[in-house]
Amino acid sequence: MCMADLIVGIQWGDEGKGKIVDALAGGYDYVVRYQGGHNAGHTIVVDSKKIALHLLPSGVLYERCKNVIGNGVVINLEQLLNESKSFGNLQGRLFVSDKAHIILPYHEILDIAKEKSRQSAAIGTTGKGIGPCYGDKVSRNGVRLMDLKNLITLREKIDSIYQHLQYVQTLYDMELPSVQSVMERIESIAPQILPFVTDTTQLLWAAQNRGEKILCEGAQGSMLDIDHGTYPFVTSSTTIASGACSGSGLAPRDIAHVIGVAKAYCTRVGNGIFPTQEDGELGERLRQAGGEFGTTTGRARRCGWFDAVAVRYACRLNGCESLSIMKLDVLDGFERVKVCVGYEYEGKEIDYIPTDYDNVKPIYREFAGWDKTCGVRTFSALPSQAQHYIKELEKIIGVKISMVSTSPERDDIIMLG
Repeated sequence: MCMADLIVGIQWGDEGKGKIVDALAGGYDYVVRYQGGHNAGHTIVVDSKKIALHLLPSGVLYERCKNVIGNGVVINLEQLLNESKSFGNLQGRLFVSDKAHIILPYHEILDIAKEKSRQSAAIGTTGKGIGPCYGDKVSRNGVRLMDLKNLITLREKIDSIYQHLQYVQTLYDMELPSVQSVMERIESIAPQILPFVTDTTQLLWAAQNRGEKILCEGAQGSMLDIDHGTYPFVTSSTTIASGACSGSGLAPRDIAHVIGVAKAYCTRVGNGIFPTQEDGELGERLRQAGGEFGTTTGRARRCGWFDAVAVRYACRLNGCESLSIMKLDVLDGFERVKVCVGYEYEGKEIDYIPTDYDNVKPIYREFAGWDKTCGVRTFSALPSQAQHYIKELEKIIGVKISMVSTSPERDDIIMLG
């Protein structure tokens, strides 16, 4: 039986996972997206053309790959349909779990209303209904793709859901779309989605039994994990490696290699602790050089130095055996480059993340900067200072760095074995 490999984000998302999946996907038969929703965004650059994916797995760019959206994903039907249409006929190449939950219009309205009610304590969500949809899933009140097969029963289910929503509507002073309008949207799109809906767990098990290769693709990042991230400023799903199992039906023993992905610096979208954040001119320089604006929302990302403590923590959570460092070229031209190697916490120096993470201050180690790495494709061709930076990151984190990206372009990757 063939085992699966996994690519997972090690920071607060936006690490560049899509490029790594794209770089490796040509050698796999299946690429599986296992959690999150269309709040995620993977950008891949092919011949200077940007391709943004929100729900479709990154293997869609390879004709040989079959692409699976697993049961752990929450799905906006319109987004899925529009995105899939841009890739032509995906019949036989796209498979969507019948157990995946559907984001409905009232989820989006509730998401925005809840966020507004939090005022200064807002999480910084995308407002796309992800959290409320996962909330309905956990409270056993959700709608799944399999429900599209019987619209009469589905209408009865949504009628029942709306009885509860009447109270919520008053609580948050919001206006919900009518049940009729929700059903009309579903009825218009269901026939176009249903041909892709299947039991993807059985599909993947059969592929394993045939010896076919599977690559699992995470969304967001480990520091946004619902259990192990910077709670409550996290996403609503399990973003670490264990989520690949619950979100696809694969067993823990089915996972062979876990590849972590991190930027050569650090970014975060939304609110929450970010110890190495740089405000002012330095943060803006990183933002502009790295094009740090959300693929999904266009929001400016907060930027700062590489946090080796957080990366080491996330690598341990995920069981990473190798790490890909992205966007090294963004640091080109900096006279000095900093790395957080510890924290000040309660009057002591620590090298771990405490549960009371809000009260840490970064301890930095400085490195000499370098001139130009953009487009370099061999390690020996990197400036000596950049080589030193990569080697020292590897020592500090304790995980082998196997890939280094030096531009957004698909082929600008240094493979280190």
